[in-house]
Amino acid sequence: MQGNRFTRHVNLGNLIFLLSIVMFVWLCWYFYTGYGGPMELVANLVPIALMIRILHMHKNGFIYKRLPPIANSILVIVYLGICCYAFYHFHVEYEQISIYRQGSYTREDFIMGLLVFLLVMELSRVAHPELFWMNVILVAYTLWGYWSPIDFFWHPGTSFYRVVTSSTVELCTGIYGLYAQIALATIGAFLLLAAAASGFDAQSAMVSFMRRIAGKSRHTIPQTAVLASSAVGMISGSGAANATVVGAFTIPLMKRYGVPGQFAAAVESAASMGGLMMPPVMAVAGFIMAEFLGVPYWDVVLRGFAISFIYYSTLSLSVYLMSVSKMPGTPIEGATLPGYEQLKTAIFFLGIIYLTVLMGVLKYGEQLSGLYTGAFMFGLLILLYFYFKYVRKDPATKKDALLKNIRVMIETHAEMTSYLLLLLATLGIMIGLFTVTGFINRMGAMLLRLGEWHVAALVLMAWCFGWLVGTGLPPTATYIILAVIIVDPMRKIGIDPWIAHFFAFLIAVWGELSPPTSLTAAVSARIAEASFMRTMWEALKLCLPITIMTFAIFVRSNIVVNPGWNQIADVMLVAIACCGISFSIFGKFARSGGVNGMLRALLALASFAVLFHPDEHMALMFAAMVLPATICGVARHRRIAPPVDEPPSA
Repeated sequence: MQGNRFTRHVNLGNLIFLLSIVMFVWLCWYFYTGYGGPMELVANLVPIALMIRILHMHKNGFIYKRLPPIANSILVIVYLGICCYAFYHFHVEYEQISIYRQGSYTREDFIMGLLVFLLVMELSRVAHPELFWMNVILVAYTLWGYWSPIDFFWHPGTSFYRVVTSSTVELCTGIYGLYAQIALATIGAFLLLAAAASGFDAQSAMVSFMRRIAGKSRHTIPQTAVLASSAVGMISGSGAANATVVGAFTIPLMKRYGVPGQFAAAVESAASMGGLMMPPVMAVAGFIMAEFLGVPYWDVVLRGFAISFIYYSTLSLSVYLMSVSKMPGTPIEGATLPGYEQLKTAIFFLGIIYLTVLMGVLKYGEQLSGLYTGAFMFGLLILLYFYFKYVRKDPATKKDALLKNIRVMIETHAEMTSYLLLLLATLGIMIGLFTVTGFINRMGAMLLRLGEWHVAALVLMAWCFGWLVGTGLPPTATYIILAVIIVDPMRKIGIDPWIAHFFAFLIAVWGELSPPTSLTAAVSARIAEASFMRTMWEALKLCLPITIMTFAIFVRSNIVVNPGWNQIADVMLVAIACCGISFSIFGKFARSGGVNGMLRALLALASFAVLFHPDEHMALMFAAMVLPATICGVARHRRIAPPVDEPPSA
């Protein structure tokens, strides 16, 4: 009987939970103590994270769909065995590998490294095929670069032994290198916030809350997506994940009140893309930016909030103008939200404020700030649960069970961390091979020569390169590649490193919607049952003013260079200009097409002057014209743009 009870608990879900507990406790202890440093942490936890990733992939419909279940199970056992071997070898031999055997590894070191290298490559083939094939090409290029007929790509080649060791046991690059260390030692701390919110379903409560504050007009219904995506984006770090979580609620809501499916999907795509800019997560790229620049993460956060404010203020206006054009502003019923759900939302925003105080006022480090904020949110959510469950006996708590919520929190944290670790370990292989072949130096020298001819040519070339990279890679990967390749040439010709890094960051974010591929638009289009291509192009129109902002930071540089009053002034200038451009695209000054077109063109020209005129006084003068013109235009648009036909009754 006791044996049956034991075997009943031996299953895939409980194994994932057990490994998740191990990693969760290990990481929390590290965040508090910093014991061993990030290199030793990664050496121990990479195999555990890979095991969690493997089990999740197996649980979600098998890793290999074309193979029978028994073959999948055997392969999973083999992969788990490799991870256990790697964990044992690195745990026992860490000091020897990291100090005494650097550059002279044993056969067992190489075999262990080879197995881990092949395993990560195979997992990336399943999870991130674009990165996998790029790494395959880079491995071939690293081995046989001397066959290149183009002098720019020629290099003398290296051995497969060097490919494996540079990607594994050398620890400074590759799977165990800087990017994996950032994933576990820094990003993992901030993911505690997302895990606590997910464990108690605070994310759906936030979406419902945003629906309530959006108002009782049909025109404000699409603003629910903008507000909710900006809030969830604070802890999401993924455009596609944001669209999945928020879009599952906001897109059907918009369609219910007469918003066309294509427009609803485009709004959610654009709003989710903005979530990639939102601190504190900033699509994970913010943590890597802080590491590249050697600054506290709070310095990056200050600049991220400025960029996010410009983005969402402009997007909100664009969405409003299009909403007015597409449907009448007839009133609708107001939304209701239980007090339990409202307080969940309040705790989430209290957590963000608490994190801001720890990092910005008390100057705590990233790891302790993330740990203390996660504990703060978790403690408040538990107190809230007990109060509403046992004191008020609120029916809204029926769907919650404390132990289940805690389990969801731990598993969510482990799942998100393991996913990011696999992504960044794969990128570590890529950047390591770029370094071994000398490609980064050659590409940097070419960009530097281009910049010596004219800085605009360098900026345009870098943007085109980023667009090409962003068509196939996620934002984090795009940013890392751009930062490694283009920042140094920009710095050498006098461009401030902050400008160069945020230029790379904004290109990477824009790449989330860049044609011909966009995972965020694909997710939103699928939920809305709309055309993917039309959704993507509609979302690009909504984001066009922000695309222009990518170049504006070179002129209005205080946005990212000098936090403070100068930054606020430039933020307001760029926000006014972007709103003016937005109105010139989507707004309507007059019923007459000719008059309307002329006024919109004049507003666009004045807005571009605010963005790019080198004289700040002239920019201020144009802003003084653009702002009232935009405000008057919005008032005029509200009167003449709404369609006559009423939408279907909700």
